[in-house]
Amino acid sequence: MTNRAMNFYAGPATLPLAALERARDELVDFDGTGMSIMEHSHRGPSYDAVHSEALSLVRELLEVPDTHRVLFLQGGARHQFAMVPLNLLRDGQSADYVDTGSWSAKALGEAKLVGEARLAASTKVDGVYTRIPTQSDLDLDPKAAYCHITSNNTLFGTQWHDYPDTGDVPLVADMTSDLLCRPIDVSKFGVIFAGAQKNLGPAGVTVVIIREDLVEGGRTDIPQVLRYKSFADKDSLWNTPPTFAIYMLRNTLAVAKERGGARAMRAAANERSSMLYDVMDAHPDFFRCPVEEESRSIMNVVWRLPTEELEKKFLAEAKERNMVGLKGHRSVGGLRASIYNNCEKAWVEALAGFLDEFRVANG
Repeated sequence: MTNRAMNFYAGPATLPLAALERARDELVDFDGTGMSIMEHSHRGPSYDAVHSEALSLVRELLEVPDTHRVLFLQGGARHQFAMVPLNLLRDGQSADYVDTGSWSAKALGEAKLVGEARLAASTKVDGVYTRIPTQSDLDLDPKAAYCHITSNNTLFGTQWHDYPDTGDVPLVADMTSDLLCRPIDVSKFGVIFAGAQKNLGPAGVTVVIIREDLVEGGRTDIPQVLRYKSFADKDSLWNTPPTFAIYMLRNTLAVAKERGGARAMRAAANERSSMLYDVMDAHPDFFRCPVEEESRSIMNVVWRLPTEELEKKFLAEAKERNMVGLKGHRSVGGLRASIYNNCEKAWVEALAGFLDEFRVANG
């Protein structure tokens, strides 16, 4: 496929071509059944095989221990902003939230609608976030129901590279934009959740990895559709799941496995991000990276040019080169390259080359 765009959108993001081609080839007739996977019953054997394989791939690629359940839910990370406190935050308890960007702030806001939630730390200065807090920055409550973090911040380009130590308090992480970009020790987390539309698959399915005791100890005075246990007891088949999104997640994870899994993803992500940061760091008079170096994301690279007029010119010329999705989030402006697992190395090489050419022509 020669006309495939170089896709740097923050999400929904690019999917591996092999996963898309597999879906294309199976779209009308899945596995010789004469039906699309979208037409199969979620209770039938054809879909069940896909569902089971997808669950197994999540467990294998992230080395999920037996102490944790893997769930496929709907509603994205925003739904989890409510489900986490609804299930885990009881009367008389408080939950800690670490504010490192817009999404963690939104999660805190939802929790406050459910119960007591407190700010354990914030790196917001003059409306922006340029770093991840250190352990010593955190004001943690040892009796908190849980502590919530956002592992990677798509708007501001910051990322946790060392997760905080919360002691006996369950650590809850929104990993929507960096799950599977590197190996993680799942046992250190009480809950991990991620909308699939960055590294894992298409929009429409949310992966939740939750410790078994938190499932079993979840509140029962909330609607069944909001209980983790409802879905855990039925292998995420309590109601009709987003079958095609899970099918595409299966296809995407199968490609990730072929490429070497989480360790290979980390090496590739480090290489891609270094290509861009190296160009920018070599010319700080032209490129301004607002993020402190030790907090820089390997998933979302953000930068500014000397003027907004140059940024508009950059975007126009990038589009002419078939590069899309490089405009910064509307709330912060600037430029951003989202270089998730399925962003091709050749695209990033082309972008790095264009950055330098643009500097020479406009510096």
